[in-house]
Amino acid sequence: MIETLKQLALMNATKKAVKICSKDLAEKINQSIQTAARKLKELEEMGYIERIIQKDGQYVVITEKGRELLYKEYLDYKKIFEDMGKVVIRGRVISGLGEGKYYVSLEGYRKQFIEKLGFDPFPGTLNLKLSKDQVILRARMDEEEGILIEGFKTEDRTFGNVKAFICSINGVKGAVIIPERTHYSKDVLEIIAPVNLREKLGLKDGDEVEVEVEI
Repeated sequence: MIETLKQLALMNATKKAVKICSKDLAEKINQSIQTAARKLKELEEMGYIERIIQKDGQYVVITEKGRELLYKEYLDYKKIFEDMGKVVIRGRVISGLGEGKYYVSLEGYRKQFIEKLGFDPFPGTLNLKLSKDQVILRARMDEEEGILIEGFKTEDRTFGNVKAFICSINGVKGAVIIPERTHYSKDVLEIIAPVNLREKLGLKDGDEVEVEVEI
């Protein structure tokens, strides 16, 4: 029923009386002419549309009740797609390799973290070990652009790009970072924040935490 109403709305039937024949509607909803005619009748009986029969054919306009139904449907889809912009990943706290403090503190990265992420990161990362089902969720970030933290060169070496995603852990803002070059496998999530997350949240190795990531 909602699909038929949507097709009528796409023909501007929410704004004006639209001339429609059962054959045209049948093609739009991929149904038989008989089914299309029946759906129009049912929509009329339920008060979602009004039909005006004239010599040159029938005209249909969506009623306020019909518009309200479409709007409720819109809100449901809006909620679905807004939620698709976020992913919640669970992982257990592990000790890192000690490299996070060094890399996060590099001025070439730090300046961009402040400018692009909106905070000056604590020198270090919180590392989470992910289970197989959570690695699947983490893989969504590989498909997204994220926030690009550009690599740079020094006299000694070249540092690669880093992809970042704003995140939240127990209300604390941070960012998941995915270095172009890393010693970690895809089952480890690295997080930076303006505070020492272990101390702020009282975390120790083995604790499970949830991270809400904006993708």
